[in-house]
Amino acid sequence: MDDHSVLKTTPLNALHFSLGAKMVPFAGYDMPVQYPLGVMKEHLHTRAAAGLFDVSHMGQVIVRAKSGDYADAALALETLVPVDILSLKEGRQRYGFFTDDNGCILDDLMITNRGDHLLVVVNAACKDADLAHMKAHLPDCEVTLLDDRALIALQGPRAEAVLAELWAGVSSMKFMDVREVPLHDVPCIISRSGYSGEDGFEISIPQDHAVSVAKALLEHPDCEAIGLGARDSLRLEAGLCLYGNDIDTTTSPIEASLEWALQKARKAGGDREGGFPGADRILAELAVGTSRRRVGLKPEGKAPVRSHAKLFADADGLQELGEVTSGTFGPTVEGPVAMGYVPVSHAAAGTQVFAEVRGKYLPMTVAALPFITPTYKR
Repeated sequence: MDDHSVLKTTPLNALHFSLGAKMVPFAGYDMPVQYPLGVMKEHLHTRAAAGLFDVSHMGQVIVRAKSGDYADAALALETLVPVDILSLKEGRQRYGFFTDDNGCILDDLMITNRGDHLLVVVNAACKDADLAHMKAHLPDCEVTLLDDRALIALQGPRAEAVLAELWAGVSSMKFMDVREVPLHDVPCIISRSGYSGEDGFEISIPQDHAVSVAKALLEHPDCEAIGLGARDSLRLEAGLCLYGNDIDTTTSPIEASLEWALQKARKAGGDREGGFPGADRILAELAVGTSRRRVGLKPEGKAPVRSHAKLFADADGLQELGEVTSGTFGPTVEGPVAMGYVPVSHAAAGTQVFAEVRGKYLPMTVAALPFITPTYKR
C-alpha cells in the first residue's frame, strides 16, 4: 500500500510532518519511521534520555461486564486468555495474549484493572479481529473500541523527569502501575510500561488534546520524537516479541518462551486451571516441554541477519533448524541482534548455528535474552 491517501492517520499526523518525519505505511496507518535525527541516534537517545513515540494506531478497548462487576468482566476475559485477570489489583496492568483452539497466539495485549472495567490494548494489525473476537465470545460484556483517544509512549531513563514537569506524582508509580491524572488539565490514563526495555510510560489522551500534551513533553530538552525504526531496534535488544514476526497463529506461548506470562492460578493445579482456548496443548507443553523454542541470536561481524533467513545446524546447509523472525543492528550492543526459532537441541546459549544469507551460511551464536539489561522501576 503505497498511496498515503488511503491510509488511516493518528491524531498526531500533522505533528509528525511538522517535525520532519519520514512517513511510511504501517498496519494500515501513515506512521513516522524516523525523524531528521535518524534511527541510530533516535535509538541511542532513548537509551540515554527520553524518547516519545506515537502508538495511537494500537487499539484501546474497554471490556465492561453488563452486571457492572469487575470480577464478572475478569472471569469472562479469562475464557480467552491464559492469564490471571481476576486477582489483578485495581490500577495494575498485566501482559497477556489471546490464544486459539490450537494453543497458538492470536495477538498479544496489555490488560488493566480500571476498577469497574478492563482496559485492553491490542496491536493495530489485529485490532478489528480482536474486537470481533471479544464481541463474539463475551456475550455478558460490553466491548467498546475507544476510537477518540491517542496513545503515546515516553521511554528512557529520563522519562520520569520529563513527565514530572506535567505531573509531579509520577515518581510514586512502579512498573505496571496505572493512574488517571490530569496532564495540562487533560484527563489522561498513564501506565508505567512500554516496549523498549527502558523505564517509561504509555499515556492515553483524548484525541483533541493529543498534540498539546505531546508538544509539552517534547519541549523538555531531554525528550526527542522517535519513529518506528528505533522502536523496532529497541524492542529487539530488549528481547520483546513483535506480533506477526516473532509470534503468530503458528506459535504457542511456550514455544515463544512466554511461559512467564502465565500465572499459577491458570496452570495445572491452579484454582482456575485451563478454561482458555488451546489449554490442553499449552498445559501439556508446560509439563513436558516443546520441540522448539524462541531464542536470541548474535551474528558474527557487523551485518544484520533479517527475518525469514533460514537457520541451519551446519555451514553446508544440510540440516535446517528453523528461521530468524526478527533481526537488525543493535546500536546499544554495537552489533547485530536477532531472534528466531530452533529445536530445543540447539536452544542452549552458546550453541552455534548458521543463517543462510544470499547463498552463504553465516555463523550465529544462540544468546540469552534480553540483549540489554531492562531498567523497569520495580
